[in-house]
Amino acid sequence: MAFSSGGGDGAPMADINIIPLCDIMLVLLIIFMVTAPQVSYPIDIDLPQRSLNPPPQTVEPPEPIKLNIDASGTVYWNNSPTPVSALRQMMDAEVQRDPNNQPTLEIDMSGDAEYGILAKVLAAAKNAQMNKIGFVKH
Repeated sequence: MAFSSGGGDGAPMADINIIPLCDIMLVLLIIFMVTAPQVSYPIDIDLPQRSLNPPPQTVEPPEPIKLNIDASGTVYWNNSPTPVSALRQMMDAEVQRDPNNQPTLEIDMSGDAEYGILAKVLAAAKNAQMNKIGFVKH
């Protein structure tokens, strides 16, 4: 009998049956997992496409631009300090020299630097239509 203690004396069972509680909790967990919205932030990335016939490189690639960001947030364009507000014009000038043969922007950032400075640099590079951006690993 489900309500007897099993001793045969007919006394009610003192233990709590938690199996129905576990079943309800598992069902609720599954419902919340299915119905909960997934938090995602889309990032637009233009990935290079495979080319069967790559164009021949007849032009020597230009010297890369070395952009350093130190821990204090100072930005160095080829080892000379540059304000973040002037980066867009400098990047536009580099792109306008030869839009089809742009220099590579090599970003070297200190681990202690603020991410906001890097975000401003990347926004300036995107707005200047720079296609070749790389990160230097220490």
